[in-house]
Amino acid sequence: MTPLTGAPSAPPTWPSVASTPRRALVVGVVAGRGGAGASTLAAVLARQLARRTATALVDLDRASGGIDVLLGLEGADGVRWPDLADARGEVSGGDVLALLPRWGSCAVLSADRARPGAPEPAVVADVLHALTSAAGTLVLDLDRASVVAGESLAGACDAVLVVAPRDLRTVAGILAMRPHLGPGVPASLVVRGPAPGGLGTAELAEAVDLPVLARLPTDRRVPAALERGGVPVGGRIARAADRIVAALDRSLR
Repeated sequence: MTPLTGAPSAPPTWPSVASTPRRALVVGVVAGRGGAGASTLAAVLARQLARRTATALVDLDRASGGIDVLLGLEGADGVRWPDLADARGEVSGGDVLALLPRWGSCAVLSADRARPGAPEPAVVADVLHALTSAAGTLVLDLDRASVVAGESLAGACDAVLVVAPRDLRTVAGILAMRPHLGPGVPASLVVRGPAPGGLGTAELAEAVDLPVLARLPTDRRVPAALERGGVPVGGRIARAADRIVAALDRSLR
C-alpha cells in the first residue's frame, strides 16, 4: 500500500506530520464492545500489511496486559512502551523500529504486563510521529475507553476500523464512541460473527450511522490458537484480512 502524503486533522497530543517527506498510512482498529476481537484483527491485519511494506503494530489499549502476550511474544527481546518513557522530542523512528520485537516481518510495540501503566500521551505522540517517517504502515490497536472519552488518536488515523459483533451491546458501545468518530475520522465497520438476536448487518450499520467496509467470518481456529499463545497466521481470518486490505486500498484512493 502506498503511504499517503499530508496529514489528517489531529488531536492536540498528535504533532503535525505535514512537513514529513514520507508519511506512513495509519490504520486504527477499535472494538465496538468488549470481547469483539479488535486486537486479534489488528494483529492479523498488520501481519498481512507487513508482506507489502514496513509495518508496526502498536498497542494503545490501556487495559491490555500487552499485545505481545496475545502474539506469544512476551519472552521475545525488544523494547516495549515502558522502555520508551524518555523518548521525547526528536525521536529516531528508524532506531525505534529496529529495536522492536518482530512477529514474522511485523514490528510490534507493546505494553508490558510486568510493568503496567499507560505511557504518557506526549511520549506516545513523539514515538508515533517518528514511526510515521520510518514505516510504510502503522496499525494502532486503539483503546475503546479513550475513544469514548475523546482522548484517543482516532483523529490521527487515515482509517478507523470498528470491529462490530451483531448485537445490541455493540450498538450501544459504538453509539458511545460515535461523537468522536465524526466527519474528520474516516471510520467504517468490520462486522463479525452470528447475530444471536437476528440483528442484520444493514440494521447495525444504520443504527450507528457507519458504513460497512468488510465482514469478518467466524474462524474456529482462532480461540484455540489464542489459548495456546498465538494468533493464527493463516485460515479464514487471514483471508478476511486480505479482503480488508483490498477494501482499504479502494476506499483510500
